[in-house]
Amino acid sequence: ADAVRYGKILLGGMALAALAPDARAAGFALKEQSATAQGNAFAGATAGAEDPSYMFFNPAALGFQSGWQAQAVVSRVMPRSELKDATGTTLPPISAPIGGPDSDGDIGDDGTVPAVYLTGELPHDWHVGLSVTAPFGLSTSYPDAWVGRYHGTDSALKTYNIGPTVAWRPVPWLSLGGGVQIQYADAELQNRIDFGTIGAAATIPGAIPTAQDGRVRVVGDDWATGFTLGAIAEPLAGTRVGVAYRSEVDHTLSGDGDFVLDRAGIGAALSGLTGRFVDTGVTAGLTTPESVSFGVRQQLGKRWAVMADWQWTGWSSIEELRLDFDNPAEPDNVTEQRWNDVWFAALGATWWPSDAWTLRAGVAYDQSPVTDKHRTPRIPDGDRYWLSLGVGWKPTNWLSVDAAYTHIFVEDTEVDLTTAGVGNQFRGNLAADYENGIDIVAISGRVRF
Repeated sequence: ADAVRYGKILLGGMALAALAPDARAAGFALKEQSATAQGNAFAGATAGAEDPSYMFFNPAALGFQSGWQAQAVVSRVMPRSELKDATGTTLPPISAPIGGPDSDGDIGDDGTVPAVYLTGELPHDWHVGLSVTAPFGLSTSYPDAWVGRYHGTDSALKTYNIGPTVAWRPVPWLSLGGGVQIQYADAELQNRIDFGTIGAAATIPGAIPTAQDGRVRVVGDDWATGFTLGAIAEPLAGTRVGVAYRSEVDHTLSGDGDFVLDRAGIGAALSGLTGRFVDTGVTAGLTTPESVSFGVRQQLGKRWAVMADWQWTGWSSIEELRLDFDNPAEPDNVTEQRWNDVWFAALGATWWPSDAWTLRAGVAYDQSPVTDKHRTPRIPDGDRYWLSLGVGWKPTNWLSVDAAYTHIFVEDTEVDLTTAGVGNQFRGNLAADYENGIDIVAISGRVRF
């Protein structure tokens, strides 16, 4: 009967994961995998092991879970990224202003991030677990006519991670864990093409810069694998320290590039001359970054605990976005990224006013990997500061419910790009300011069998 329930919950979790995480976090990572840990701004997530969701941050947390448990988490991420004062011009020798609205409000799309966890305790101090999570994702959307339309209009990345995990407690004070990441990635990119400027540069009769736009839409997906490792030690009663590692996952996305030509016929004339701008297959590399985290959690009597976490993430693996078209006449489309490795640090506290209720709070600093020189409108990211509150309710021994709210103060950012070349479809210059912020609401339910 337990196996039947286990399978039903897994299938339900995979259906929930199909809701697609259209949300942004630092870079394009999504920390929002636990309402419990979010209440502490993810302080102590590497060492806490308070419920099954902590196995996302450290597989060794599985070793501290007793019996058989199931947990579902739903986080609603509401980013705000207001575009301000955007201007653009084509590059010499054309040098024409790019018209269009400066702003159409918020370009960050709200999204739901689901997660499901199943854990079981086996004989001889072994523990098994399975998770379905969405660890990376982003979605931004601009109007087709905005001034930066040649750099990007729509961007979306969705990932789904299936994580079988195992942990072993060779002694009561130590848990060792590891897991496999089976990751599916699905991406879509769109931007307009300035056939008017390209045609004028090629002396096509009737070509008018920035007035004869086409469009390209690229989609691709891939399955790939990685792994996680971790350990949690409790050298003294009430004191836990943890370390965890999450590997890179290297994807080669493959799919289609679909071109829509302008109505004036400039794109058709260019296609006839060059063989370009026709529908074709496309591939692109995507590496989700490796990370190392350290955490500590200290119990202070029966009613209080304090915790801290530090995480390093290797975003320097993101050097460029390169679209490689199967059509040999279509040159690679390249956007330089050159992201930096970054760190995240958090402090938190938990108070139990009674056996049934838990109150949490936390603060964090989350460094952005995006550099000022290479910031693009697809991810106009900046450093962020977290403020989180959480509450937990345990009405019975077999049921607990947790909720959290976070406001993230994100630094205002600027985009200042100059991009030339046929391979980049004459994107032109772009300058824009962004005012950013994020709100997150999460809720989870846990059942013990």
